[in-house]
Amino acid sequence: MNFSQAISTCLSKYANFSGRASRPEFWWFFLFMLLVTIAASMVSELFGGLASLALLLPSIAATARRLHDTGKSGWWQLVGVVPFIGWAVVIYWLAQPADGTGERYDVVPA
Repeated sequence: MNFSQAISTCLSKYANFSGRASRPEFWWFFLFMLLVTIAASMVSELFGGLASLALLLPSIAATARRLHDTGKSGWWQLVGVVPFIGWAVVIYWLAQPADGTGERYDVVPA
C-alpha cells in the first residue's frame, strides 16, 4: 500500500472501527496526519487545531483497526492515556506485525 492509497482508505473508513489496518496503511496515514497538522499550524494556530480536530476520529478508527490486526481490541489504545509508559506500549503494539488472531475482527456479527 502506498501513501495515497493509505490516505484514501483511512479517510473513506472515517468512523469505521471494525476490520483491520495493515502496518503500512496505519503508518502512512500517521505521516499524513503529522504533515497536515504541522503545515496547518505554520499557517495559524487555529488552523492547526482545526486540522487536528478534523483528523481525530479517523486516527482513533485507524488505530483501533491497527490494534485489531495485531490481535488486540481497539479499546487498548486507552492505555496511551498513561503518560510515557502508556505511549511506549501503544507504539510498540502498533509497530508489531499482523497476528493471525486478528482474523476474529473480520467476522461481521449476524
